[in-house]
Order: sequence, then structure tokens, then C-alpha cells
Amino acid sequence: MPKDKVVKAKTLKTKPPAPAVVTATPTAMTRIDTLAELPVRGRVIHSGYVESITIQPQQQAPSFSVTIVDRPAPPGGRRSAVVHLRLIFVGQRRVPGLVAGSRLSYEGMVAPLDSVPTIFNPRYEILPAHEKH
Repeated sequence: MPKDKVVKAKTLKTKPPAPAVVTATPTAMTRIDTLAELPVRGRVIHSGYVESITIQPQQQAPSFSVTIVDRPAPPGGRRSAVVHLRLIFVGQRRVPGLVAGSRLSYEGMVAPLDSVPTIFNPRYEILPAHEKH
């Protein structure tokens, strides 16, 4: 190709369509009184009781899981299934103070995992147990 000849690049005569503008609104926290009010997805604030804990074996990636219910089990155990929620603390083998029977307030984003409502790495506060008079 001779040096004196300049090749012009082809330009588009039509402009590509502009991308759709998505206005994201921050998800509001929903304070719930019972786990029966739990949304399928969304941010929630709730307080409940730790029913059980699960510690992963050393060979697996570290995570600590607790199951939350609205009320502790009566003496003798439960006679029927209750609504529960799973809290997973990724990267933790243990969380000091979280044992079966402890009461806590927590908040986070709920999403179903294996058909169980789950919150990963929630904010939490361990609460004192209710005293009966």
C-alpha cells in the first residue's frame, strides 16, 4: 500500500442504543416479630434463640452455622416442626458466646439456600436471657 494513500476508518452512521438506566433503590430493613413473617429475599432485623450449632470438619473450609428459632424448645423437646433460619459465619470455626439456647438479635440479607432461609455473615448482638418472675 502506498504511503501517500490514507485509509479512512468506517464510522457507524447510526448510534448503538443507549443502555437502560437502572435506578437502584437501597433495600430497606424489615423488622419482623416472628420467623413466619420472613420474606423469601430481603434485609431483615429479628431476634430469636439459637436452637443448634454446626461446626465444619478441619478438612473443609471454615464456617460456623447456627439455626435460629423464635422460642426455645420446651423441656422434653419439640413435638412438631417449627420455622427456622440459618446464620452462616464464613471463615469462622467458632463464634464466642453463640451456643445452643443463647438469645441474639441479628440483621442481614436473607436468601434461600437448599430451601432454608439463610443469612451469611450477619450483624449480631448476644442478648441476655429472659428472666421469668
